[in-house]
Amino acid sequence: MKPYAVSLDEMPIVVQEFAAYKTGIQNCSQKTVSEYLLDLRTFLRYVLASRKGLELDGEAFDTLDISHLDLAFIGSIRTTEIYAFLQYTGTVRKNLWAAKARKLVAIRMLYRYLVTKTKQLEVNPAADIESPKRAQTLPKFLTLDESLLLLETIKNDKKSRTVVRDYAIVTLFLNCGMRVSELCGINLNDVARDLTSLRVTGKGAKERIIYLNEACGTALSEYLPLRLADKNGKSSREKALFLSGQQNRISVKTVQWLVYKYLDLAGLGDRHLSVHKLRHTAATLMYQTGMVDVRVLKDILGHEQLNTTQIYTHVSSVSMQEAMAQNPLSTVKRRKSTKKENGTDD
Repeated sequence: MKPYAVSLDEMPIVVQEFAAYKTGIQNCSQKTVSEYLLDLRTFLRYVLASRKGLELDGEAFDTLDISHLDLAFIGSIRTTEIYAFLQYTGTVRKNLWAAKARKLVAIRMLYRYLVTKTKQLEVNPAADIESPKRAQTLPKFLTLDESLLLLETIKNDKKSRTVVRDYAIVTLFLNCGMRVSELCGINLNDVARDLTSLRVTGKGAKERIIYLNEACGTALSEYLPLRLADKNGKSSREKALFLSGQQNRISVKTVQWLVYKYLDLAGLGDRHLSVHKLRHTAATLMYQTGMVDVRVLKDILGHEQLNTTQIYTHVSSVSMQEAMAQNPLSTVKRRKSTKKENGTDD
């Protein structure tokens, strides 16, 4: 296993044990646990620096040693200090609601482990803290015409040696709404022989089946002969469906790079779009144009809660314009009065 983003030696023993529990018992992904460790390191540094009157920013803060902190210190932290930390992340570290909410989750998880799971502490100071209020913004996505333009741009790329692979990747994103980590994790044996479905592993190592439409099946049928061609003996030993130029499993960064590349070529580079926005696009098109039930969409996207999926039920401006046009009063206009009606003569 690759090392975490934070060295465990930097963390207090009790936090190291928490990381082992999340990985070994709860089967959380390495990425998830790494994010917990990053956020907990910032939190514990903040509490320690605040109590000692040290700088809360800069190199001194970023190198503050917290490895010696013990259970008594963590148990002494109060709710007011957590509130102060969340305020600090917004004012000093310029975190938006999502980053602050993620940090609060990490703190909650640590104290839940210490209070409920291992019973090393009696009080959870984060138990009653509400999550930071989410900004009411609509997800960014491509329109149907923009999605077609993106696919056409890839199809017409004469310079790329991986155009068939890239077209299949973007087709899966736009049709299936999978996460980039899910796509990179697909193995050859996850794909049904008749190309009608595939298995992906989502958050929390939870597997789900995604059913493939005609576009996805065709894109994969064109890519697979190239994928299975054993050029140097290495590709036959690799289980991954999508390979890099070095015949290794394609990385998240490579997928992100190729999506940015084709967005730019399609003239969509100024829209601040990303790979994840292709997931938004698939969900939005399925709900708005395909009229897919939101509960079915929840299962397709692999969401735990329905309210997560409901962000895609926003009404597009086109739909609102059409609704306004359907109002039976939409064509009723004020009749212009004649001069006689106005009390004047010619």
